[in-house]
Amino acid sequence: MKLLIMGPPGAGKGTQAEKIVKEFGITHISTGDMFRAALKNQTPLGLKAKEYMDKGELVPDEIVIAMVEERISAPDCAKGFLLDGFPRTIPQAEALDKKLSEMGITLDGVINIEVPREELIERLTGRRVCRQCGATYHVKFNPPKVEGVCDACSGELYQRSDDSLETVSNRLDVYEAQTAPLKEYYAKTGLLKNIDGTKSIEEVFASIKNALQK
Repeated sequence: MKLLIMGPPGAGKGTQAEKIVKEFGITHISTGDMFRAALKNQTPLGLKAKEYMDKGELVPDEIVIAMVEERISAPDCAKGFLLDGFPRTIPQAEALDKKLSEMGITLDGVINIEVPREELIERLTGRRVCRQCGATYHVKFNPPKVEGVCDACSGELYQRSDDSLETVSNRLDVYEAQTAPLKEYYAKTGLLKNIDGTKSIEEVFASIKNALQK
């Protein structure tokens, strides 16, 4: 099975990706992991990407596509894969389609996990982290026994700067502007599977399995 997974920050994409690759025996291709591996192993493409990253520039689409092609061609992807974190824009999706076509590969489905913006903000801004041991809590979904105090080590709990309302809102704005148009793109191909991400982890996963079996 050859799949792609999409969803805004806080939608639970990472949790579902883990369940999908285990259920279907396929390889998880996270573009973040792919970049880190290419840089660590100093592959030619990794070194090319590093030149741009060192300047604080975005890595050009053609380099990312070449890295994806290289990764998909690896033996562990023979049974299938789950692409996570790419494509993020319409031009990237078009380039990916062209490359997959050249490789004789067809996508079986595009999973899109949907959660209302208000709920995403609540999920993302409610996280609290212990300054001492790094344990994580959530003010609503996983609160500590004593407000502001870590259950494990009694350390002080704080909100990370990237969990602030301003940062979270900005991340969601970027996602909406860049990646949301992909929903329309993949809907036209008939590959899009919209999944309600507001349910429990198990219910969301059951919906994904059901959508893929249709």
